[in-house]
Amino acid sequence: MSEPRPVLVVTSLHDPTADVVIRELHDRGVPVVRLDSGDFPASLSVEAEITSSGLRGRLRTLTRTADLAGVRSLYYRRPTGFAFPHLDEQDARYAVTQARYGLGGVLASLPGCLYVNHPHRVGDAEFKPSGLAVAVSAGFLVPPTLITSSPDAARAFIKQHGPVIYKPLYNPVYRIDGVSSVVKIAEVAVEDIDDSVAGTAHLFQQRVEKISDVRVTVIGDQVFAVRIDSDLLDWRTDYSRLRYSVDTPPPGVTEALHAYLSHFGLVFGAFDFAVDRAGRWWFLECNPSGQWYWLEDETGLPMLAAMADLLERKSL
Repeated sequence: MSEPRPVLVVTSLHDPTADVVIRELHDRGVPVVRLDSGDFPASLSVEAEITSSGLRGRLRTLTRTADLAGVRSLYYRRPTGFAFPHLDEQDARYAVTQARYGLGGVLASLPGCLYVNHPHRVGDAEFKPSGLAVAVSAGFLVPPTLITSSPDAARAFIKQHGPVIYKPLYNPVYRIDGVSSVVKIAEVAVEDIDDSVAGTAHLFQQRVEKISDVRVTVIGDQVFAVRIDSDLLDWRTDYSRLRYSVDTPPPGVTEALHAYLSHFGLVFGAFDFAVDRAGRWWFLECNPSGQWYWLEDETGLPMLAAMADLLERKSL
C-alpha cells in the first residue's frame, strides 16, 4: 500500500497553533511535513521540474521528504523570511528574490493541493482597503473609513465622523529598547493631526460605540463565533481582561462571511466585529492567517477538529 499523501505545514519553528494541528493530524495517522521557508537553502532544498505532465519533484527537510505531485494540502501559517546574512547586500537581495520566486513559486503551484490558505491569496487579502471594499460588497456593515496622506482630509473626516480612531494599514514589528512592539489602535482628535500625516498613507475610521467584540473563525464550511467582552478599545492589547462566550451570527452575516472568503479564494479567515447597542455587527477586518486555537480552550468549540478535517480533506 502506498503512503498516504502528506500535509505540508509552512510556518516558523515557534508556532503553538501549528504544533497542536500537527499533533492532531499525527493522531489521525496523517503524515505531515513541516517546513519553514526561512530555512532555505541551509536545511531545506527543492527539486522541481516542469514537464508535459505538469510539475513534479520533491522538497527535502532534514528529516522529511515530500513528493510535490502528491501533497494533500498545505497549511500556510507564519513562515520566517528568506535571509542570506553571509552575502553582501546586493548579492543577498538577489538571492532573496530568487528564493521567493523559485521556492515560493513552487509552493504556490502544487497540483491537486488544497491550500489553507494559498499564500498569494493571503497576500491579496492583507490589503486593508481591499478587504474593507469587499466587505461592503459582501453585505457587511462597515464604519466610515478614510485612507489618506492629506492632513486636511483627515481633519475634515474627524470633524464629520468623530469619534475617530487611527489604525495602521499593516503592522510591522518595531523594537523599542530591545522589546518587540507594534503601532496600537488609538482614538484621534482634530488637534492630533499635523503635517506628518503627509509623510505616508494612514487609515482613519469612525469609532463604533460598541458593547462587545466578536471574533468569527471560518474553517471550511464551519463558522465559530465567540463574543469577547472587555472595556478595551482593542481587546488584543490585554488578554487577561477578556471574557468569552459562544455567540450566533445575526441573519445575513454567515452568507456574507462565505461571500468575502470566496472573493479572495480563501477557505479560512479570522473575522473581527464590533457589536453596538442595537446588536448590529460592524466589520473591522479579516485576518487570513489569524490565531484561533486559544478560543477552543476558552469555549470548548471543536475548532481543532474542524481544521484537521479540512487539512485531511475528510469532507472533500
